[in-house]
Amino acid sequence: MSNQVFRLSLRSTYKESEKVPDFVSDIQKKVNLDEKTTANLMLALSEAATNAIVHGNKLNKSKKVEIKLQFEPDRVIATVTDQGEGFEPDESQDPLAEENLLKASGRGVFLIKELTDEVEYSDGGTKVRFTINLEN
Repeated sequence: MSNQVFRLSLRSTYKESEKVPDFVSDIQKKVNLDEKTTANLMLALSEAATNAIVHGNKLNKSKKVEIKLQFEPDRVIATVTDQGEGFEPDESQDPLAEENLLKASGRGVFLIKELTDEVEYSDGGTKVRFTINLEN
């Protein structure tokens, strides 16, 4: 797979977050991505975009979420950036803790970590970068 970059810009609404699955599906066809990687990428990217829209930009329609997918021969690198105030990922609640099991939210950071090979937050928590290694 040759190096390719794809970008998506979203306004901060729930409706805009619905564009992520189609974005990933379109890319899957272009780069011939296997089903497992596609599923992991779609879920991790959807969680990251939703977190950026809801928690980062607080559903402020005037703020954007920028998504970048960079495909390299052995991995895909996803970067999601919001225009919010940021957060401290280490302070996220453990969704597996008994007191959090029935909560309706709070699983995004955990899911991204579980579905990807490497996760890094920067710019005060307004940018998440995660990597999924590709099977060759």
